[in-house]
Amino acid sequence: MLPLRDRLPLRNIRFAWVNLAIIGACTLVFLWQVGLPPREAERAIYAYGAIPSVLFGIHTLSPDIGAVPAEIALVTSMFMHGGWMHLLGNMLYLWIFGDNVEDSMGHGRFVAFYLLTGIVAALAHAASAPDSVLPSVGASGAISGVLGAYLVLHPRAQVRVMVFFPLFLTLPAWIVLGSWIGLQFLNASMDQGGTDGGVAWFAHIGGFVAGALLIALFRRRDVPLFDGLRTAREVGRAVVSRPARSQIPNAGGSWRRDV
Repeated sequence: MLPLRDRLPLRNIRFAWVNLAIIGACTLVFLWQVGLPPREAERAIYAYGAIPSVLFGIHTLSPDIGAVPAEIALVTSMFMHGGWMHLLGNMLYLWIFGDNVEDSMGHGRFVAFYLLTGIVAALAHAASAPDSVLPSVGASGAISGVLGAYLVLHPRAQVRVMVFFPLFLTLPAWIVLGSWIGLQFLNASMDQGGTDGGVAWFAHIGGFVAGALLIALFRRRDVPLFDGLRTAREVGRAVVSRPARSQIPNAGGSWRRDV
């Protein structure tokens, strides 16, 4: 299922400018990448990508690559991508789901949340393939953290998806994102150690789990988890369905409302 939009307005901020800034930064970095000669573009991937065996000190990069320290590469790798489809897919998910997560915690906390879940995702991938000499790049891990947070915050939010053209459906987020993370687990179970290239499935899983757990700490105190235990409509139905005042008297001739 390809998500197209959600139907959840912002409630605490006027505009999710950090989310848009991240999309802009990833786009500008990729335009820089594609503007490099092929050999230089490949060198940039190794210089700024997260390489598991380098991170764990198993291998070292040649000095002429001019790489940043492996710890810094955990961050720089989040802003690089391996191709147009890689970039566009990631930015679509971030555009749809990132603004509401930023709305739940504010601009500054969203920056920290995004970077932290991205680092956890990169470490999860590195732990799954510690001997790998292939650089991992992309915002997928951090965006997976955003998806995990969105699912915990708004499982019943309505998301418009395209199953296949021209079939479009509107489904709750718990189905859309639940099936997405289920697919990541399925693909990871069939992965052969993560050293042959392709998708870093464990980065997706690690980022998603980190986001789902960390949202409880990063959210504003007045923002409920799981859309609150009861919606306003459900509470309204409960009040309407209560017995009349005369049916539940107490010693003081009044009655208590417990909703």
